[in-house]
Amino acid sequence: MNLRQAMARLTMLHEGPGESYGIAAPIALIVADDARAASEAIAALEMTGCIARKPVSFAEASADLSNYDGLDLILIEAVAAPDALLDVVLARADMLARERSLGVVATVLPEQIDAAAAQLLGPRAQLLCNPGKADRISAISTAKWRARGVMDDVNREAESARLRRLSEEVARIAETLARLTRVDDAEPRGGVRDRGTGYRGPDAGPAVEIAPAEIRAVIRARRLRAQFFADELFADPAWDMLLDLFAAELERRQVSVSSLCIAAAVPPTTALRWIGTLHDAGLFERQADPSDRRRAYIGLSSKGLEGMRSYAGAVKRAGLHLV
Repeated sequence: MNLRQAMARLTMLHEGPGESYGIAAPIALIVADDARAASEAIAALEMTGCIARKPVSFAEASADLSNYDGLDLILIEAVAAPDALLDVVLARADMLARERSLGVVATVLPEQIDAAAAQLLGPRAQLLCNPGKADRISAISTAKWRARGVMDDVNREAESARLRRLSEEVARIAETLARLTRVDDAEPRGGVRDRGTGYRGPDAGPAVEIAPAEIRAVIRARRLRAQFFADELFADPAWDMLLDLFAAELERRQVSVSSLCIAAAVPPTTALRWIGTLHDAGLFERQADPSDRRRAYIGLSSKGLEGMRSYAGAVKRAGLHLV
């Protein structure tokens, strides 16, 4: 199977029954100042069955992006884009996505991640960084179906399912440990359950002091595995990011989106996708930087923080070690 056939098969994973009933192909606008990036975007659009309008420059798009009617998707290729124009285009694309139910896919450089995340972190927006062809195909396929109200992206569903399994496993372990350490079993105390994500906090127990150094030690131990085993064997970006944000919360320190991508120990595009997944699940929240509008921080939501505190406390009460 050649690359084109492989990409076609990946695209087919996202196709619904409507594809064979004459539904018009989605129309996409490409915003790019770099010819090569524009060409790659056009090629990816063609492989997903989308129609690409003539690419426009950032200067043209920043003048008035709302002039472009009949769109389903907006693709933003940020390489070579001036910072000031990039900010304007991202903000206007985000506004249009909300107003017109458009999909937005923005491909950025590593140094542009924070600026882009400050503008785009909604359910209809996807950020890519140094993406491969498969990443582009998958993101565009997801975006076009979201633009039409169909939330059936295979990759996203797989990650959401994995997130639910992770949450349920954490809840199960924490609940078991709390049960083992409970002195009085006569009156069971209710936990907190979020049926949307499968998260459930453990029963209450004695307060346990948790030092940020303990969490940082767990993170260092997890990173040491890469010296002895292939990285992909233990890729677990959701838990790595939860640990990093928990440590930062205990240290009263803010974490930028780009720093969190590094903490995830996976390629940037994968990390950005997981940040979106955890944000949608209500475990992460975006925090604006009042001193710099081009920077966005990510922190644990109250639900995420409660879950991490409860889990770490239950583990310590049981005399076990965090992992």
